[in-house]
Amino acid sequence: MPEPLHFDVPEALTASHGSTPGGRAWLAGLPALVGGLLELWSLRPDGPFRNGMAGLVLPVVRAGGAPAVLKAQPLTPESADTAPGLRAWNGAGSVRLLEHDPATGGLLLERLDAARPLSSVPDGTEALEVLADLLARLTAVPAPAGMRTLAGVAAAMTADAPAAVPLLGREGDRALVRACAGAVADLLESPGDRLLHWDLHYDNVLAADREPWLAIDPEPLAGDPGFDLLPALDNRWEEVEASGDVARAVLRRFDLLTERLGLDRSRAAGWTLGRVLQNALWQVEDGDEVLDPVQVAIGSALLEHRY
Repeated sequence: MPEPLHFDVPEALTASHGSTPGGRAWLAGLPALVGGLLELWSLRPDGPFRNGMAGLVLPVVRAGGAPAVLKAQPLTPESADTAPGLRAWNGAGSVRLLEHDPATGGLLLERLDAARPLSSVPDGTEALEVLADLLARLTAVPAPAGMRTLAGVAAAMTADAPAAVPLLGREGDRALVRACAGAVADLLESPGDRLLHWDLHYDNVLAADREPWLAIDPEPLAGDPGFDLLPALDNRWEEVEASGDVARAVLRRFDLLTERLGLDRSRAAGWTLGRVLQNALWQVEDGDEVLDPVQVAIGSALLEHRY
């Protein structure tokens, strides 16, 4: 057995995974898991740990001296498709997958410049254009067979929406959920088959040597590219508010994205409303009675200009 590393599990990971028995078991075994992956792929640590809400990342050096990044994350329905998705992109617009351990979900990835996320680009339009061009490339790839589908996600959302509506305290929020669910229901028969990233926001794009910018941390899904637009609409929200006209700024972003991706505007709006619905259902599940005002603003802007 490999010697486990000794380190303190980050509080963010404890907050994300510590509420379930399976999550607590994964956290307890994380040092041994990382040690085992280092031994499996003959890796040497090459810097401090980093983490997001879902997983732990460690810069490493491979046996031949090449830099890489080791990522450990729990095996979940969301993470199970990460390796197939990265293989399908094969580094074209995304970080390159070097190794994958199916037994643990461990990933060995190309090392990018973690100190230079796309969020560090000061010009909001320039950053949005980079994100849009990456989305266009990523969603041009057909999803591999066997991947989770937007068809399944959307059907579950429309089934769950009626029970969630009465749990919201404001009629405006209830009306928004009903409208979003209706928009998704209209699209259920044509959910799409492209490979979606599902979480392409500005901090999930890093500077690189091989290409100027590459996407990281996908949660791959097979579906319509319109379902991938929301993170580019609600990130850097302070810039939207600073414009003085929130609805107009949202629609400007939306128009740039749909133009760069070559999407039908009405259809893309419907699937983006699906993402608003998904976030609303998650909020209700967490016990919230009032929806996030950012999501309300985006949903309202799209509904007002879609029909």
